[in-house]
Amino acid sequence: MLCYLTRTDTQKSFPYKFTQFKLLHAAIKASSLHTPGAPTDTWENQESNSPFILMGSDFKTIPIIDISPLVAKIDDPKLATNDDLLEVVRQLDEACKEAGFFYVKGHGVPDSMIREVREISRSFFALPTEEKLKIKMTQKSGYRGYQKVGVNITMGKPDMHEAIDYFRPILPGQYGDLANPLEGSNLWPKTPSNFKALLEDYLSLVKDLSRKIMRGIALALGAPIDAFEGDCAGDVFWFLRLIGYPVSTDIPESERTETGIGAHTDYGLLTLVNQDDEIQALEVKNRSGEWISAVPIPGTFVCNIGDMLKVWTNGIYKPTLHRVINKTPFYRVSLAFFYESNFDACIEPVECCKQKTGGLAKYDSIVYGEYLVKKVQNNFVDGRY
Repeated sequence: MLCYLTRTDTQKSFPYKFTQFKLLHAAIKASSLHTPGAPTDTWENQESNSPFILMGSDFKTIPIIDISPLVAKIDDPKLATNDDLLEVVRQLDEACKEAGFFYVKGHGVPDSMIREVREISRSFFALPTEEKLKIKMTQKSGYRGYQKVGVNITMGKPDMHEAIDYFRPILPGQYGDLANPLEGSNLWPKTPSNFKALLEDYLSLVKDLSRKIMRGIALALGAPIDAFEGDCAGDVFWFLRLIGYPVSTDIPESERTETGIGAHTDYGLLTLVNQDDEIQALEVKNRSGEWISAVPIPGTFVCNIGDMLKVWTNGIYKPTLHRVINKTPFYRVSLAFFYESNFDACIEPVECCKQKTGGLAKYDSIVYGEYLVKKVQNNFVDGRY
């Protein structure tokens, strides 16, 4: 399979002219608040088998970025001289280096929509089990659909959540044999009646928002604005998880574990999390091993970077371990949207990032679809779905 992001032919990988992007990146570098001497070496945590677990620093809080200038102007070809957009790009760069996590506000997705998709998800999870199992996830469904509590596993331990998984539809043979296990269409419940229409509207908004954020990240790296489009992510694969975390005492003691989702990193480029406003459960691990709470902030998304961005940037940006533990007496709902590369893209360190990290690639190339299929097939308890 061809690697679309070649290590030597930068003109093929990045067809845009570099002049305005070099100018923009020089300004970002000059204004960066990245702490001199901050740790940039690797650090692997034994709680996970991911080869991509590296924490950027000993951050104590997760930064909040008002991305409204980026949302409004990132598609404007005159953006290189825009000071408020430049400031957003600088903050994205700092957040990706320091924490791998950040909140975004000013994102353009209506607060009413953010709340409504959580509430309709909550309504589904409140249905009787037999009703939810009408869209049960199976291997034959391409790992799409509903999973009961304990079906999803992390590091061999059942996770205390139920969920619905939606992937971008894949036609038979669309990617040859590469995507066979995930081929299929999504399963939509009949109740609530507006479930599918609402979620499809939401998907359209978060896909476009993710594209814009990735354009900002490209500029932060000194790459062309469309570096994450074309052969890398111009035909993005995406998936959406609707997740419900029961109160622990509602789970039979013999089946109960501590974590709603065990410590892990995400697979792709960027994740947007829409979490309940008042239930604190998401935690992020810093370099010292301290778990930092991603406290809910109404009207924001919690964003984090994933494994593919780690490879693409040659380690400039690092995914961060995170987990969910619902210790509250309330049922928690979140929606995680995963913005990935093209399914058949071959991701490897690109030239502009290698030049900033010693000149050599630190990571082998990865075909995203192969990586995803292996992860998905290892995520579920055999025979329980």
